[in-house]
Parts: sequence; structure tokens; C-alpha cells
Amino acid sequence: MSAWWLPVAALWPLALALLLATPRLRPAALALAPWASLPALAAAALAGAETVQLPSLLLGLRFGLDDTGRTFLLLSSLLWLTAGLAARAYHAHDDRRTSLWAFWLAAQAGNLWLIAAGDAAGFYAGFALMSLAGYGLVIHARSFEAWRAGRVYLAMALLGEAALLAGLLLRVAAAGSLALPLPAEGAHSTAATLLLFAGFGVKAGLLGVHMWLPLAHPVAPTPASAVLSGVLIKAGVLGWLRFLPLGAEPWPLLGVAAIALGLAGALGAVAIGLAQRAPKTMLAYSSVSQMGFVTVAVGAALLQPAAAPALAVAITLYALHHGLAKGALFLGVAAIPAAGAARRWALTAQALPALALAGAPWTSGAFAKDELKDALALLPAPWPEALAWLLPAAAVGTTLLLARVLLVQASDAAPAKSGMAPAWLAAVAASVGLGALVAVPMAPATWLAAFVPVAIGCALAIAAAWWRPLAPASAARPPRIGAGDLLDLLAVPLAAIWGGLLRLAAFGDRVQLTGGGAPDSPVTARVAQAEAALRGLALVGVLLLVVLGAAWVALR
Repeated sequence: MSAWWLPVAALWPLALALLLATPRLRPAALALAPWASLPALAAAALAGAETVQLPSLLLGLRFGLDDTGRTFLLLSSLLWLTAGLAARAYHAHDDRRTSLWAFWLAAQAGNLWLIAAGDAAGFYAGFALMSLAGYGLVIHARSFEAWRAGRVYLAMALLGEAALLAGLLLRVAAAGSLALPLPAEGAHSTAATLLLFAGFGVKAGLLGVHMWLPLAHPVAPTPASAVLSGVLIKAGVLGWLRFLPLGAEPWPLLGVAAIALGLAGALGAVAIGLAQRAPKTMLAYSSVSQMGFVTVAVGAALLQPAAAPALAVAITLYALHHGLAKGALFLGVAAIPAAGAARRWALTAQALPALALAGAPWTSGAFAKDELKDALALLPAPWPEALAWLLPAAAVGTTLLLARVLLVQASDAAPAKSGMAPAWLAAVAASVGLGALVAVPMAPATWLAAFVPVAIGCALAIAAAWWRPLAPASAARPPRIGAGDLLDLLAVPLAAIWGGLLRLAAFGDRVQLTGGGAPDSPVTARVAQAEAALRGLALVGVLLLVVLGAAWVALR
């Protein structure tokens, strides 16, 4: 396949999104929208290793695929395809389906673009397009909860974008080039690395900046939840692999901090998820937990550069496995029939990707976790010994949380969305097929190590359900820990800070209107400087709102 197929495949969804603005071409664009990732799927399978350069576009765009990019492109294109076909049925009678597909296609284009990008400008442009378009998917229902989740998503996305842009600019300035990969050495390399770790961490669900996930997933349409968890958060993982100094000099402090955050996320997100009652919220916390495993691996690569190549392979495989399994689980929330034998068979099918995520033997999860354990064994003592106990404990928690998801779905007789089943079963088949593709003969010790955490988690779930049966969904009370967890704790101090800023602004007005506000007063000068800075920020915000508002009006 010609290398020029790669930029065409990456930007084809964006072209369809633009066609939606033309009433005459809108029906054709809507018909093609669910299939928009097919060219990217073909490129992932057939495109060569050549690099395409477009020097006249955006500081000189480059497109190319290495083995890591090919794996991520395969995951993204496959999940966008299955979720797109599910969205066609899910939104068949939706009055706002045109705006939904516009945001969907724009987010898809950004996601595919950043994967295929061979330059920093193209990567950032794709990442920003994906992040901002994702806001439209989160707020699609226009409910109070959707607007709140959208505000949190947008605020955290922009904070992450700011850190990411600053880190990229520092890297580009030090390298003197936009071409990837960017070297990690040079002036301000520490600041750039920290900014990139934090910026990509927001998208990857890093503990502490993860709060948008459990808020956004439940309110977004089910097909959108599948790509938010299965694909969009993997963009943060790919960013870590592309831009962090993995395999270079050791970063002991950042490596230890990442391992600690990863372990806390893997264990803590399970505990909070078990306190939830909505399946999509529990699956969102499961994503935070699973990304904790990936964060541990990234921290290990920063701590021990010699282990970085093996860890990068393990991270890539883990991202592929998690994306396919989690996408299938989210689609299954709206695809399981309400009653009868079909319901029992559907719940059985839903259990297959859940077993893969739990790491059951002979699944893609068992293989991915085994690869991760082998790579982590290259760390210096005492990390291998500690992780040998902590990671199985997290696997027990994962099994327990996913078993609770299945039990809640089994007790909830909500009818399935018509037409969702084929796309959902295709996603299940992709997850199971990956397990069959990577299946290798397992030694008894390896089989036992994979089986025991799953067995313990299932036993605990059955015991908990017997001890305290699930109440009907209609009788369920709000969870004791809200889906925003840390955000709920921060709400009061954030409100106090905002009130303090308003009082400071009022004080500045009073200073200027009284005698203390003489033109040559130092106080007046400082207040004027602060107000000028704030006016600049406000102008940027107003311009952003105008652009978003114009897009919203155009797509109504």
C-alpha cells in the first residue's frame, strides 16, 4: 500500500465531519460516518514503514508508522468501527444525531492523526482536536449531569493541553526540530519531562487527575463511552511512550512516584468503584485501575532504563488488550436483552471480555499481564518482590469489581437498544480473538498464578452477593462516594478560592476609586497589571466560547 494512504486514512473522518455542514451532502456523510475508520484499519494492516512529508502544511506535517503506532492504529480503527456501527443503531432516532456524528468524526480524526503523526505539531494538533471534540460526546444528553461532567472534562482537558503544549515547546526548542522522536536532553529537560508526564497523565487517567473519567463515562452515550475508555485514554499512554525519556538515563524520583501513583490507582480505584451502583461508572473506575498497571510499567521504565524496551512492548500489548475488552464491556451495557434465553447467552458473552480484563488463563489479559510481570522482574530489588504481591492483589480487586458489574447487569432488566447486538458481539469477538491470537502453552505455575486471583475475586463477589443481595435498580440509593471522588472533596476549597478571587477583584476596584488609587501609586500599578493579565485570559476564554458556540449553532 502506498505510504500516502496513511494521511488520507487519518484525515478522512475530518473530511466527513466537514461534509455534515452541507445540507445536500449530509445524508451521504451520515451514511458513511460509522465506517469512517475503515481506511485507517487498512492502513494499520497494509501500510509500509515509509514516512510521508507535507512541508507546506502546519510547519511541515509528517506521517509514518512504527510497530507501536501500528498497534495503536489497529486498536483505534477497530474500536471506532465497532462503536460507530453501534452508534448508528443507538442514535437512529436521535434528534441531535448530526451534532453527535460531527463531534464523533472530529474526535476520531484527531485520534487517528496523533497516532500516525511523525512530527510534534501534527501530534499536538491531533491530540487537541480529539480532546476538544470529545467534549461534544460527553455533553450530548444535555442533562444536568452531562453539563457538569462536560465542564469537568473540558477544564481538565485544557489543563492537560496546557502542560502538554509547554512540554512539547521545550522539547522542540531544545531539539531544534519538529520531527519525532524528540530527544529528551537539553535545556529544561526536567521541566519538559514533568510537564509531559502530567499532561498525558490527565488523558490516561492518572490517579489525582482521573476525576473526569467516572463523571464523563456514565453520561456519554454508550458507544461514546466505549471509545472514551477504549481509545481516548490510550492516547495518553501513547504520548508517554512517544515523549518520555524511556530507555535513556534513570529518573529515580519520577519513576518511583509513577509506580506509587500506579499502584494507588490500581487498588484505590477498585475500592471506589465497588461503592458505585451504575455499571458504566464501575467500568470507568475499572479503567482508572487498569491504567494504574500501565502507570506502574511507565514508572518502572523511568526507574530502570535497561528494562524500557521490554516494558514498552508490554505496555503496548496491555493497551491493545484493555482497549478491545473495555470497549466490548461498555457496548454490552446497552446491548443485553431484558429477558429469556437470549439474555442468559448475552450475559455469558459479556463475561468473556470481563475474564480477559481480570487476567483469566488463556485470555489476552493473562498474556498481557504475564509480559508485564516478566518485564517488571528486570527492576532492582526490592521492586520485583513487592510487585509480586501487589499486582495479584490488584488483579483480585479487578475481578471483584467486574463480577459486581456483571451481577448488577444480571439484576437490571433494562431493555437493550435495538440493533446494538451485532456491533457489540463483533467487539467481543475482537477481544476473544486477540486472546486466541496470542495464546501460548502455559506452564502449570503460570496457569496457577493467573487462575488464583480470578478465583479469589469471583469467590468474594459471590459471597458478597449472598451476604447482601443487590437491591433493584429503582430502589438503589446514591453511592456513599460520588463519582467525582476527589473532586467532591476539592469543591469547597475551590469555591473558596474562586470567592477570594472575586473579593480581590472587588478590592482592586475600590482601590482605584479611592484616594489610594492615584495614578502613580504602586498599588494601583500592580492592580492594573493584574487586571490586564486577567483581561487577556478572559479574552482567550471568550474567543474559545465563541468558536465552540458557533460550531454548536452550525450543527443544530
